Amino acid sequence: MKRKRITEALKNGRTLVADGAWGTALQAKGLKGGDCPELWNREHPEKVLEIAESYIKAGSNLIETNTFGGNRFKLEHFGLGENVFELNKAGAEISRKAAGEENWVIASVGPTGKMTVMGDVTEEDFYEVFKEQSTALAAGGADAVIVETMSALDEAAAAVKAAKENTDLEIICTFTFEPTVQGEYRTMMGVTPAEAAEAAVNAGADIVGANCGKGYAGMTQIIKEIKSALPDVPVIVQANAGLPELIDGVSVFPATPEEMAGQSIPWINAGVNIIGGCCGTTDSHILAIRKAVDASS
Repeated sequence: MKRKRITEALKNGRTLVADGAWGTALQAKGLKGGDCPELWNREHPEKVLEIAESYIKAGSNLIETNTFGGNRFKLEHFGLGENVFELNKAGAEISRKAAGEENWVIASVGPTGKMTVMGDVTEEDFYEVFKEQSTALAAGGADAVIVETMSALDEAAAAVKAAKENTDLEIICTFTFEPTVQGEYRTMMGVTPAEAAEAAVNAGADIVGANCGKGYAGMTQIIKEIKSALPDVPVIVQANAGLPELIDGVSVFPATPEEMAGQSIPWINAGVNIIGGCCGTTDSHILAIRKAVDASS
C-alpha cells in the first residue's frame, strides 16, 4: 500500500518520531575529521545503511539521508562537484532501503556555507544549487526534503522553492536558534522563530521547526512562538543532546536518553508534531523518545 503523505498522517493526530544524529554516528563508524561524509554513500554504503537501520529499529517513522553537505558548493571543496547527482541519489536510496514501505525518507539538505550578504553568491545561485540536489534526492526515492540548520531567510527560501518547484516531495524546513542575553531566541542572522517559520511557509514549506542549537533548552518556547504565528502548520523539533563538553579532545553531548525523552511531553503539549534528535543523539535516545511518545498517545 502506498504511503500517505507525512502531512496527511499528522492530520490524523499522529505524533511521529524522526531519527537522531548522522554526523556523530558516522564518526563512530570511522569517518575522519576533514573527510567528505557524502562520499561514504559510494565507498561505505553498508555503514551508512547500518546507521539508518539502527534508527528504524529504534522506532523512527522518518529517516534522514547522509546528504547534509551534498550541495555543489560543499562537494566542490572535496573535488566532488561533478558527483552531486550520484552521491545524493545514493544517499536517498540507502535510507529508502532502511525505511521500507511503512516509513518515510526525509532527505537532508543543509546550508551551503555561503551568504548573499557577503556578495559571493546570489539567490539565483542558491536556487540552482538546491534544485540540483533536491532532484537527485527525489530520484533516489525520498518522500520529502528537510531543509535544515538554516540561519538566513534567503538561503532557506531558495532551498524550499527549488525543491517545491522541481519535485513532488513534501518540504520540511528547520532553522537553528540560540538564546540572546534577553532570553529570546534568534538565528545567527537575527531571525525569530515566527519570522523563520512564516518565511519558510511562504516559500512553500509544508512542515517547519527547529533543529540543533543549544541543546533542548528553549525548544518549548520556540514551538510556542511558531504555533502562535502558524497554528495550523505542523512543527518538527530535532534538538541536540545537551551542550557539548570537550573531554580528552572529543566533543561529548551529555544528555541521556531519559533526559531527552523527558522533553517529549512538554513539546507535545506545546504543539509539536514530529520529534527527533540532532547532534549527539543516538538510537538509544530515539528509542527512549519513541517510548515517551507512545506512552503519551
